[in-house]
Amino acid sequence: MKINTFQFGEIEFDDEIIITFSEGIFGFEHLKKYLLVYPKDDLFHWLNSVEEPDIAFPLMGVRLVDETFPQDKNHEAFGIVTLNKDPLKVTVNLKAPIFIDQNAKTGYQKIIDIDKYPVNYNLFVE
Repeated sequence: MKINTFQFGEIEFDDEIIITFSEGIFGFEHLKKYLLVYPKDDLFHWLNSVEEPDIAFPLMGVRLVDETFPQDKNHEAFGIVTLNKDPLKVTVNLKAPIFIDQNAKTGYQKIIDIDKYPVNYNLFVE
């Protein structure tokens, strides 16, 4: 299959690498199929919708921020990154991480009900 994305242009892929989110992602519940894209020399992974290829979420492994972050069996936790031209305003959502099982090709998002994890955690500080 091929999709034409806003972020990466045309991507060709096999169906077997599609990650399925049975409940979707908060605010995008209608989108269930995604590709996890690892651009060379990029700080972030990207979760790109197959159904609406212009929609992509920058992600980072939350264990880079907090090595004690809760994990769930075979699912790796990622935070959605909010990008900004000002690096001091770049944040990652630790409150509602994306969990991905790259072997089973499944994912889900859930809220971590612990005050320690904010919605807008600043990645960079002066």
